[in-house]
Parts: sequence; C-alpha cells; structure tokens
Amino acid sequence: MRPITTILARSMSTVTAILLLAILPAAVSAQDFDAVQITTIPVRAGIYMLQGSGGNIGVSIGDDGTMIVDDQFAPLTGKITTAITSLTDKPVTFVVNSHFHYDHTDGNTNFGRAGAYIVAHDNARKRMESTQVLSGSGRVQEAYAAPGLPKITFFDAMRFYFNGNAVDIVNTGRGHTDGDAQVYWREANVIHTGDMFVRYGLPFIDRDNGGTADGMIEATMNLASLINDDTIIIPGHGALATRQDLLDYRNMLVEIRGRLVRAKVQGMTLEQLLASEPADGYAEPNDNTNEWLRQAYAEYTAP
Repeated sequence: MRPITTILARSMSTVTAILLLAILPAAVSAQDFDAVQITTIPVRAGIYMLQGSGGNIGVSIGDDGTMIVDDQFAPLTGKITTAITSLTDKPVTFVVNSHFHYDHTDGNTNFGRAGAYIVAHDNARKRMESTQVLSGSGRVQEAYAAPGLPKITFFDAMRFYFNGNAVDIVNTGRGHTDGDAQVYWREANVIHTGDMFVRYGLPFIDRDNGGTADGMIEATMNLASLINDDTIIIPGHGALATRQDLLDYRNMLVEIRGRLVRAKVQGMTLEQLLASEPADGYAEPNDNTNEWLRQAYAEYTAP
C-alpha cells in the first residue's frame, strides 16, 4: 500500500475550481459519458475511491459484500460496475447516498433494480420522492422511480457492521443540504464526507434545499471532532484529503463569513460588498464567485 503522502494530491488549480463551481449544477445532457473513464484509487484496508464524472464514490469490499457511497450518473453504471468487479466478485449490496443531488445519486435506479439496498438520510429520500429545483442554477431534478429511492433511512446516525468495520453513517447537521450523510469506516479510519467537504474551492450550498453556510461551518467542525490526524478523507469532489485539509476548508468559510458579517454591520450594499472582494485569497473575483457571495450575503442580511 502506498503511503498517504504519495496518494494525496493538492487542491485543484484555481481555474479548475472555477470551472467545477460553474458546471456542478449543469445539465446532464451536456456531458459525453462515453468519454468518461472510471479511475480506481486504493485508500486503505479494503476501501477504494472511484472517480469518473460526478461525486467521488467510496467502495468497501470484503467477505460481507460490497458497499458503495454514491453512484454518480446513470449512464456510467456499467463502467462503475466494471471497475468494482475488478476488485471483487461480490455484487453491490448497499448504496449509501451522501445527499440527494443527481451527480451523486443518478445511478440509484440502476443499482436498486440490480438488488442493492439504498440508504440515505430521511430528508434526502423525501427530496428524491418529488421534483426538486437546485439553488442558483434552477436545475430541475425529477423524482426518482421506486427502485431508485432509499429503502433504509436514518435521522441522526446509524451503524453497520460490514467487512470488518463498524461503519457509522452520521448526519453532522445541515450544511450542503438538509439531508447530508457522512460515512465513517472506523477500523479503516476512512471517512466519506459527501459534499459537506469538497476540494474545488467555494462549496456549492443548496440553500433552497436546506443548506446554509453557518450549518456547513458547524458540520465541518463536527466532522473534524469525529476523526483524527491519521484519518483519510474521501471528499465529495476532488483528491483524497486529511483532517488538516478539512480544517483549512472550514477556516476559509469562517474567514469569509467574518468578512460578510462585518460588511453587514457596516451597512454595505451588495455592490459595495462585492467591490471589497470578501473571498480574496480563496477564489478569483468573477461571476461565479460573485454569485456565491450574493447568496451567502443574503443569508446574513435576510430579515
């Protein structure tokens, strides 16, 4: 097994971060799924990360079967299954959804029809049961058919004993949405954070579906208290990370929040706020950054 220092990568470049922030809510039809390749990255003790298009997939293999966290886009299910069968001959028994967003759950129906049990926070299931509109982009996510809906849900936490791990599936609070789940393989000391922690710059916060910047700050602190310096983090998007990366991410959000709150106290208009570049040092001043700041500022200036 390679040491973590050789498999961890630095955060994506600013240009890539901006592009990811821009395309995260983009239409699925704009993608060429035939061109997508699934990359398998060993993490630790029967745990792997798959990357393709959409959120990172966590994979646990062992005597009990196969568990995955998130399943990306439906057209990629065949490629994802092929990548998994190169690791184990056991089919996927459980799919844990880190939240309801399509780039993490669009493969649910395929895996559900193949016999996997889908697990998610109860609020995530409720959102998958009906049509949703994502913040900012206005992208419509249609309700899933019955095979794609979670059959097992939780509210605060639940535990699996699976493949030699006590697997804690926890909700550390509202942040990215109102139904986020993080998956912690305790013996392996690996956690999948979903989009509560990402590595593409300013995070997408789905405010119309229960997400808040304050909630994400609190949730990331809760996550940091759950793990330790030896934990390997599978983020929702981007390279494998450490607890320090998570803390740096939280500190970024805290710093930007402080600048927004000071702007509110000083009575700044939105235009004055944007001119002051409150994300300086963390994101380039451009339309995507400004839109993120507009939504965040509204969170603190709402009556």
